[in-house]
Amino acid sequence: MSEMDERLIPQLNIGLMGHVDHGKSSLAQAISGKWADTHSEEIKRGITIRLGYADATIYKCKECESPGCYCVTDKCPVCFGDAEPQRTVSLVDVPGHKTLMGTVLSGAALMDGCIFVIAADEPCPQPQTAEHLKTVDIAGIDNIIIVQNKIDRVSEERARESYEEIKSFVEGTVAEDAPIIPVSALQRVNVDAVLEAIEEGVPTPQRDEDASPRMMTARSFDVNKPGSIVKQLQGGVIGGSLVQGVFEVGDEIEIRPGIEREGERSPIKTKITAMEKVGKNLEKAGPGGLLGVQTKLDPSLTKSDNLAGSIVGHPGELPGMMEELTLEMHTFEKVAGVKGERDVEKIRTNEPLMLTVGTAKTAGVVTSAREVDGEEEAEVKLKLPICSSCGERVAVSRQIENKWRLIGYGIIK
Repeated sequence: MSEMDERLIPQLNIGLMGHVDHGKSSLAQAISGKWADTHSEEIKRGITIRLGYADATIYKCKECESPGCYCVTDKCPVCFGDAEPQRTVSLVDVPGHKTLMGTVLSGAALMDGCIFVIAADEPCPQPQTAEHLKTVDIAGIDNIIIVQNKIDRVSEERARESYEEIKSFVEGTVAEDAPIIPVSALQRVNVDAVLEAIEEGVPTPQRDEDASPRMMTARSFDVNKPGSIVKQLQGGVIGGSLVQGVFEVGDEIEIRPGIEREGERSPIKTKITAMEKVGKNLEKAGPGGLLGVQTKLDPSLTKSDNLAGSIVGHPGELPGMMEELTLEMHTFEKVAGVKGERDVEKIRTNEPLMLTVGTAKTAGVVTSAREVDGEEEAEVKLKLPICSSCGERVAVSRQIENKWRLIGYGIIK
């Protein structure tokens, strides 16, 4: 594959995060030309429910000087000259609604950088604005771009006031030094500045292609249409991101923790029959960007995101399944995402928790909560097993006001 062709294959994942209805999906469409919400209920309700995906190749004009030289077409919209591809990025559009924080946490595990969308026509911060920023911190994402969206709907005075609100909100956080770019996603105003910020502020991570492959699964599908002839059925598809290593068509793969059979959960083994990135069929896929993998699996196993949260790799090379965790707890001082200030209480024995590890979500019950050398520690028995390793971070949520609220993270011991 030539260097030019490689630039057209996604190399990193950029997340779009922020409060509900602040314009994340509109910005994804302005950048990629694709509306990322494709599920019927998303279209009906006008909100993101599942993780949305879109890809965009960023071009730079050979003749123009910034601003205006970055675009998403091979012709410059300013001077109409030739534009050269720089990188292709995969966009991960997460829900903004308070009831979907588990999906947000899963999406954050795939991100190399983040576009944090804050609408100028509402006071900042809104509840999920604060909660999503905590998620960015837990996920270890430090390449952040703040988009002050909907500037076409406010006066200049309100736009400046909103800017100061944003600056005050991010002070002392992981996003303190992030650029703040005023944008109208619907009118396509300043989208070129966002592209420039991605190119100059979000480097492509160094990834180990020689390591044993490991893919984090965020979606799984049955791509067959109702009424398809049995002989023409296609195998189940899994979607996510390779974080290390390389897959090739024909590889035997293992999916963990797998499916439950006769009361026991066991891994699934199958073969890769096809792979796709940004609409291109690949014989070989390396890490970075979003990847679709078609397998020989019965499509009933992959439909409706049945395998979301799984990890995929070569047989015998993945972490084992864990049904119990011992966590070194790091809780926030205040609960994010609720009105007013509320202290985060200590973890209690017998309380239920929601845990997110990578793209996997599981419930658990605390069997022991204690202090060890002044540090909070918790043992948790899981409802669904996960595949992970010691030292990994686990996002921890508890029920507050009948909603799962992010209260901190734990480190697997």
